[in-house]
Amino acid sequence: MRAPANRSAPPAPPDPNAETPAPISGVGPESGNRRSSERFEVTWSVDCRTEQTFLYASIRNISDMGIFVATLDPLPIGTLITLRFAPPGEYEPFILMGRVQWVNALKPLADNLNPGMGVRFMDLTLDARERLVDVIHTIAYLRDEAS
Repeated sequence: MRAPANRSAPPAPPDPNAETPAPISGVGPESGNRRSSERFEVTWSVDCRTEQTFLYASIRNISDMGIFVATLDPLPIGTLITLRFAPPGEYEPFILMGRVQWVNALKPLADNLNPGMGVRFMDLTLDARERLVDVIHTIAYLRDEAS
């Protein structure tokens, strides 16, 4: 008697409501500008936590989609992290989930003066997104006034 053939079910059609992650490879400063949101330069402290790691670093720029974290020890691409940061002023701290999308590794013998990692925000609640956009609009407004 023959064993039944091992047949897998056909793949399910893609869920039209599922979030499509941004491509990980080919993203970063060396690949040209692939950003869909305007970024604003800032210098804010950020705590980055994983299950195994705690990293105290600095945010160098921010958009409504993510941040650039300046660090000599970036986490591996794909790492999920909890970000905690507060813009200067009387803002309540943000505690957001993110994923490392690209890494600009430290290269001691090259002209790499900006080591760190690009982190994309994940699973933003409507409230968190609105607060983030308000902060970014405030930054943009204040910079326009100063010009």
